[in-house]
Amino acid sequence: MDDELIRARKRWEEETLRPTLERAPERQERFETLSGIPLDRLYTPADVEVDYLRDLGFPGEYPFTRGVQPTMYRGRFWTMRQYAGYATAEESNARYKYLLAHGQTGLSVAFDLPTQLGYDADDPLASGEVGKVGVSISSLDDMRVLFDGIPLDKVSTSMTINAPAAILLAMYIAVAKEQGVDPKRLEGTVQNDILKEYIARGTYIFPPRPSMRLVTDLFRYCAAEVPRWNTISISGYHIREAGATAVQEVAFTLANGIAYVQAAIDAGLDVDTFGPRLSFFFNAHNDFLEEIAKFRAARRLWARIMRERFGAKNPRSWMLRFHTQTAGSTLTAQQPEINVVRVTIQALAAVLGGTQSLHTNSRDEALWLPTEESVRIALRTQQIIAYESGVANTVDPLAGSYVVEYLTDEIERRAQEYIDKIDAMGGALVAIEKGYIQQEIADAAYRYQQAVDRGERIVVGVNAFQIEEEARTLKRLVVDPAVEARQRERLAALRARRDSERVSAMLSRIEAAARRPDEPLMPLFLAAVEADCTLGEICAVLRRVWGEYRPPTMI
Repeated sequence: MDDELIRARKRWEEETLRPTLERAPERQERFETLSGIPLDRLYTPADVEVDYLRDLGFPGEYPFTRGVQPTMYRGRFWTMRQYAGYATAEESNARYKYLLAHGQTGLSVAFDLPTQLGYDADDPLASGEVGKVGVSISSLDDMRVLFDGIPLDKVSTSMTINAPAAILLAMYIAVAKEQGVDPKRLEGTVQNDILKEYIARGTYIFPPRPSMRLVTDLFRYCAAEVPRWNTISISGYHIREAGATAVQEVAFTLANGIAYVQAAIDAGLDVDTFGPRLSFFFNAHNDFLEEIAKFRAARRLWARIMRERFGAKNPRSWMLRFHTQTAGSTLTAQQPEINVVRVTIQALAAVLGGTQSLHTNSRDEALWLPTEESVRIALRTQQIIAYESGVANTVDPLAGSYVVEYLTDEIERRAQEYIDKIDAMGGALVAIEKGYIQQEIADAAYRYQQAVDRGERIVVGVNAFQIEEEARTLKRLVVDPAVEARQRERLAALRARRDSERVSAMLSRIEAAARRPDEPLMPLFLAAVEADCTLGEICAVLRRVWGEYRPPTMI
């Protein structure tokens, strides 16, 4: 069959292809993906060697290339989340209820920068940033308001928080307990991925090693007390937003995942105790076929890592379950209405790649925080894909596509080469401390921008197909500057009414525990927030014990 196919292809090239190329040459000499993977004119069975049972298998079975569930979206759709949060807890609470009323099936909380960096709203370093890019949460009182009227046993909540993730989760658990919800029934995810903060995002507080202690401490606590909670969302999204290629996104994300698993094992945890609750977070970018293949390659690679490298026995430990967000870095301020098209393509790639949950960006996010109308359009994009496109009616519909299988294999191979190099350095933590991963991403971002500047990569509306744009007609969401003053007043009232001696005692207990490497911290965080210790006060204690991280100088 292969010989017959090769002969048939040679005939086609001579009789059909060559005359066409003589009349009309192709538009460029070389075609490649955004990761620089070369793309041939076409692929046939002779170009792609796939051992079906070894490399693809069946959905819901190792190596999970075709999906982590046997029926995928024929059983139920992915969770439709819209990342949201701004201003005060009251305003964000209203936005969550709006989204739930319009068909959103899970919450995704955006916190402001002071919260992400462990500062209270009344800290001088928080000035001017309170409530700007997310909701301001300084205390359990704020968290109560944020989820007022939202039954936490009925929704799945994702929280994008990293350095102080354990403290914010403690607040969430405390609110659930006040609602009468057993923490064992809580479902959701806390991002809790500190390594990518050192690589790409920058909202770190403490040095890497004590930060890893917080991560593994949360693994241990949730395995016993909040077993349905995803204890980490190992995030390639921000790595990609910083300029990484699809291959680098997979490689560096899984290298971070390896570091977390090894750290937990070194802390005495059994891999099958925490492995089933690991989750991932990926970017859905513009290169449609490469993105679909990226998700499939990541699933297969992680399954092999967990089973072969770490010896996990539970099939759920082998599963790479992931959330996807469409690529914010691809949105343009020019002609913002066409961002709806970009987001649709990216969301479709995520669904065809087998995502478990999805956030679709809004058309106006390159300009300002999205309005309710823009968020509704973004959510409707997911709903049209789910209910009208038909792509959710069969599992892994592009499996067997010669080019998709080629790209899946090639992304896996190239990502493994990166992982091997990082392993040789001593692992992701060492590679980060040396600045290797950061430099690789910076170099990739520079190459991409050069290609755009030279016109080799077209960005519609930016370096081609521009128009004379009129004044903006889109509505704008503006955060009231008075938010900061209101948050300061709320904190002042809290400090005035709480039991100061109890607060001091709890902070002293946390400081003593932080100085002892093996002391569990999560139970103390829960007790502290229930005693009305604030986020900033707890983080200040940890800063005093562990210090703050300063990044290495890059050449």
